Amino acid sequence: MDKFNSEFLFVTDFPAEKRAFYHMRDKNGILQGYDLIWRGVEITTGAQREHRYEEVVKNAKEKGLGDDVKFYLDFFKHGCPPHGGFAIGIDRLTMLLLGIPSVKETEFIFRGPNRLNP
Repeated sequence: MDKFNSEFLFVTDFPAEKRAFYHMRDKNGILQGYDLIWRGVEITTGAQREHRYEEVVKNAKEKGLGDDVKFYLDFFKHGCPPHGGFAIGIDRLTMLLLGIPSVKETEFIFRGPNRLNP
């Protein structure tokens, strides 16, 4: 707030080791994505996704992933167009808009370490 006079902050230029294997990287290994922070809370993440089969396989191996992501890698074997996107954390956004102290109070069905299924 003091530096930019805004409650919003885009965080960019993540190193590859800090993010998922499916984010596209530039020639220097920096990921092509961002987080949008509002009032100190991440409300959205966006990125250009890796669409080249050889690259996504290499990145998955780099992260130590194997059969766990085989189903995902299979999508790319026969070609995938360049793509990207973002997702807004509606629960977090609601929490901030209403001034609710815990995201658990804004989720329809809370999921956590002790509750993964409704």
